[in-house]
Amino acid sequence: MDVRRVVEVWNPVGKCSGTGYLVADRLVLTALHNVLGCGGLEVRQLGAEEPKWIAAEVLWPQIPPDLEREPQADGALVRITDPAWVPPTGVEPVRWGRIDAPVVREERLGCVAVGFPRSEVRDGGRDTKEIRGHIETLTGLKSRGLITAYVDQVAVPSKPDEKSRWAGASGAALFVRGRLVGVVTTDRQQDYRGDQLTAVSVVALAARPGFATAVGELVPEDVTAADRGGAPSTAYDVEVPPGMNNLPELPSPIFVGRTDVMAELERALSAESQTITQTLHGLGGVGKTTLALHYAHDHAGAYRLVWWIRSDTPELIEAGLAALTVRLRGEEASGLTNAQAAEWAVGWLQTHPGWLLVFDNAEKPEDVHAWTGQLRSSGRLLITSRYRRGWICAPIALSVLDDDASLALLSSLVGGGDADEAHALADDLGHLPLALEQAGAFIAQTGITIADYQALWRQYPERATDAAPGGSDPTRTVARIWRITLDALHERDSRAVDILRIAAWYAPTGIPRSLFAPLADDPVDLAQLLGLLADYNMITLGRAGIGVHRLVQRVARTPSAEDPHRDEARVGEARDRAVRLMLDQVPGNPCENVAGWPTWTVLIPHVEALLRACDPAEHTADISLVLSEAGKFLVAQGQSRKATGYFERCLAGDIRLFGEDHPHTLGLWNNLAGAYKSVGDLERAIPLYERTLEARVRLFGEDHPKTLGSRNNLAAAYDSVGDLERAIPLHERTLRARVRVLGEDHLETLRSQNNLASAYDSVGNLERAIPLCERTLEACVRVLGEGHPETLRSRNNLAGAYKSVGDSERAIPLYERTLEARVRVLGEGHPDTLASRNNLAGAYELAGNLETAIQLYEQALSDLRRVMGEDHPTTKLVRENLSIARAQEPSPTPPPPTAPPPQTAP
Repeated sequence: MDVRRVVEVWNPVGKCSGTGYLVADRLVLTALHNVLGCGGLEVRQLGAEEPKWIAAEVLWPQIPPDLEREPQADGALVRITDPAWVPPTGVEPVRWGRIDAPVVREERLGCVAVGFPRSEVRDGGRDTKEIRGHIETLTGLKSRGLITAYVDQVAVPSKPDEKSRWAGASGAALFVRGRLVGVVTTDRQQDYRGDQLTAVSVVALAARPGFATAVGELVPEDVTAADRGGAPSTAYDVEVPPGMNNLPELPSPIFVGRTDVMAELERALSAESQTITQTLHGLGGVGKTTLALHYAHDHAGAYRLVWWIRSDTPELIEAGLAALTVRLRGEEASGLTNAQAAEWAVGWLQTHPGWLLVFDNAEKPEDVHAWTGQLRSSGRLLITSRYRRGWICAPIALSVLDDDASLALLSSLVGGGDADEAHALADDLGHLPLALEQAGAFIAQTGITIADYQALWRQYPERATDAAPGGSDPTRTVARIWRITLDALHERDSRAVDILRIAAWYAPTGIPRSLFAPLADDPVDLAQLLGLLADYNMITLGRAGIGVHRLVQRVARTPSAEDPHRDEARVGEARDRAVRLMLDQVPGNPCENVAGWPTWTVLIPHVEALLRACDPAEHTADISLVLSEAGKFLVAQGQSRKATGYFERCLAGDIRLFGEDHPHTLGLWNNLAGAYKSVGDLERAIPLYERTLEARVRLFGEDHPKTLGSRNNLAAAYDSVGDLERAIPLHERTLRARVRVLGEDHLETLRSQNNLASAYDSVGNLERAIPLCERTLEACVRVLGEGHPETLRSRNNLAGAYKSVGDSERAIPLYERTLEARVRVLGEGHPDTLASRNNLAGAYELAGNLETAIQLYEQALSDLRRVMGEDHPTTKLVRENLSIARAQEPSPTPPPPTAPPPQTAP
């Protein structure tokens, strides 16, 4: 019997379906009662890749007999009339047979039939039924050509471990030892639970007029005792004991953290359907094969057969199916080619429901679908793949382990160990199961500590990611598994591998898609490239940006002479390209360009990642530019301690690249001094400012804008330490030069006016401070606009001058307006916003409103601790102001609060 010949017959008049068997290219044998009253019929093939209904008609008998009087006439031949019909290829001709008790000389003969259950819905769900039984040769052969078969077992693919009812087989071909001996006609309607069915024998049909002529050559063979000892005639006659499998050993007996996914897989593969296909997808090394192996081992007893097929290539899939034929047929399969043996295996699987096939590590969906399309009505298919799209089911995504599972896995492998060390190593390895197994096995084999391994991994990442401990599979290492994925990506589009190498230098999450736009032809092309990487689980795509597993990044940016995707030249080019792409995105003027701050906020984590990943010895001018611009932004946001590290790193690199007196280097001296000043470290800031000013005067001259900037900054530093005798003359000199060189309305000129006004305020010269503040504010509003940071600074300074003369009625509204604008423009946590809240509190304290003042001080202190730290100078100042306000007794004339340093601009 060949299940590819089984078809479903639809009777549009009776609104019911039945079973048929293709006995010739366009000729279907079925029961007559299935097609009575119909001129036109439809049929569809079981197991076809795209099963669809096609037109057919009743060919024989032309005049229907009376079945109540002649039950042995309950047979019909249906002809397929649809010109698009393509018969199955590679099937053997039908062998007709007859049973004659004197010839057989046996008490019973095994028989088999495959049919469909009853259905009154044309396109409803279908499930095949494999009915196995026997015929008693002395009592099963009835008069007038009827056969009685006793049902021993009924298998349904959706219930491989249950005995099912067998109703619905009407019209099925009945086979004995590879011969078609009859057509099932009575199958105990209404789901009768009896154990008999009736068939009309081929011999009885052949005796009726026109049957043999319609079929063509029809010579039934005797079913003889000689068949008993020979090899099975067809795939359908080959049986196996339940639970037969070729499962490989589990790669690790330790299995943790997959309870939920295993339950989801079990639910999916136990659903009611004739065939279920389920796919597990995920990053290489995430544990897809291990999960599939554990499922297959745990459930091997529930299936007739469990067969594991390596599916990296079409050739491996064919070889895996051919190996099944060798297992089932033994020496008889020795003369078959791989292709022939694989086809025979498919025939066996089609005719024996209740198996599980595992296609492990399928590279391309189309490679697997070429085979699974033929197995739609027979069993269960489990596929593991790095590729997530193109499957006929909704794939189950497998992610990395959670913290607890990672620690449990490491602890089990190494026999304990320090929990903090294990947690740190798991974080470094990104909680990837294969990397954890690889590390645990290495630690156990060598006897080193977890911390020792982590140090080796960080120092020698190339060797650590490719080291297979003794006794393990040398191909199951992180580096080698991902090499396969990179090969597949490179074959499809080499630019995808370029993007992955570049993304390795950024933070593992939130990478803006826009960074990679120059690598694609257009937005559609970029979306397809990123989609390809996501399909192979090498990146994740989300609204917040692109994510890359940190271990993928570490491997991708580690040069390897053994991997053509990671040679030293390509890795270096990827690093330099990552820096250039970031430079294309950074907004200019990071201190004042408020509109660019959201972009900087997104980019800063990737600047930090670049700083960690790049070797200081390979510092380039582009890296210096990215880090210095990022440092300026951080200073403007009050994160000066972090900025200090950026500037120090840049300065060391620029001195090596350009020398101490190069403009780049001098700019970094200036930036580093500003960062020191922002954290209150004036002892280091002032000498740097003095050194920078001296060098710029020598290189550029007294009136160069860079020189004027240095003189302004040095004056502001003197102002911050209270050395106003030196600060004010420098501010005045700088202002005069900027008016002369840049003009009265230039931003730097307005900044100098602001700084000089603040210095006058600090020294108590309010007769000069207030008019200068008012004039500066008016000019800033006119030139820069209401929301510009310099305008807000001017308004703050004017409010401070009013407060210094005790005019809280004019100071408070200005402070309130400034605070509201800074919250809106700069944000709640910006240093200038925090300073405004402190200043407003001081104004309320001066006005005698201690309750409001204390509330504002408390809020400012809380924000400062969170944003700038407990030891920042501004935090200390506000803490002192709050203490004074709380200790102060209500009085008509409260003591003046300590004011914050005047706001001067660098």
